[in-house]
Amino acid sequence: GRVVAVEEGAVWVETIRQSACQSCSAKAGCGHSALSKLGRQTVHFRATASGHYAVGDDVVIGVPESLVVTSSLLAYLMPLVIALGLALLADHYTGSDGWAALAGLLGLAVGFAALRWYFSHNQLDDRYQPVVLRRAFVQTQCHSEYS
Repeated sequence: GRVVAVEEGAVWVETIRQSACQSCSAKAGCGHSALSKLGRQTVHFRATASGHYAVGDDVVIGVPESLVVTSSLLAYLMPLVIALGLALLADHYTGSDGWAALAGLLGLAVGFAALRWYFSHNQLDDRYQPVVLRRAFVQTQCHSEYS
């Protein structure tokens, strides 16, 4: 990313969102490829920084691997587990497929709401903040008539 603002102990970084769609052979018929072309291509976020950085510096950002794994598991599994749990409870107590389906949908909504609360509640926790690891060494190509 590129530093766009500097604060005490942190920097604001701009990154460019990229997808692997350009190298995929199925991109013409894929919905994800079309969706990746929509929306903002740049993302701004705050990253903690222990060194001195200036606006315009290219930096490498990192997050702990355990955070990525935990967040991914929560984001994908929690809504599904809650939906399945409520659907099974409704089926057990009512015996009706309709109530089980309705309870599953309700569980999905509750799961997404719980995720939203969890991530918004922890967004300012330092353990969950991206960290500037180092300056990125951008290689420039030198064009010379003698090379």
